[in-house]
Amino acid sequence: MLMAVLNPGGATVNNQDEQFFKALGARVATARKARNLTQQQMADRLGIAQQTYAQYETGRARFPASMLPRLAQDLSLTLDELMGQNQSLRSKPGPTPKLQQQFERISQLPRATQQVLVKMLDGVLAQAGH
Repeated sequence: MLMAVLNPGGATVNNQDEQFFKALGARVATARKARNLTQQQMADRLGIAQQTYAQYETGRARFPASMLPRLAQDLSLTLDELMGQNQSLRSKPGPTPKLQQQFERISQLPRATQQVLVKMLDGVLAQAGH
């Protein structure tokens, strides 16, 4: 039997939907942090309160469908990536490429450490002529 919960808007959400919105919020939070954006900056871009945005990221509230295209654009993601479809579209089966794993680990580091790493990468790429 599916357990139902009530979201802040009043609509019933089953367990599967709840898991989807939590995963969506986590993807959004990871993408936002990878772009060095704060919740306040994203909320301002979307024209909503920071507290509301925070509830979306934690999955306590559901992103409105009408907000998803703008959210994807602001995070430089496709809608498929935003919805978590990018894993099924990978061209090669198997483990996640090492570079992608490293980017995911870097996105979890403190912002100051991320900025140091970005400067280092910029220097290496500049020397390589890219």
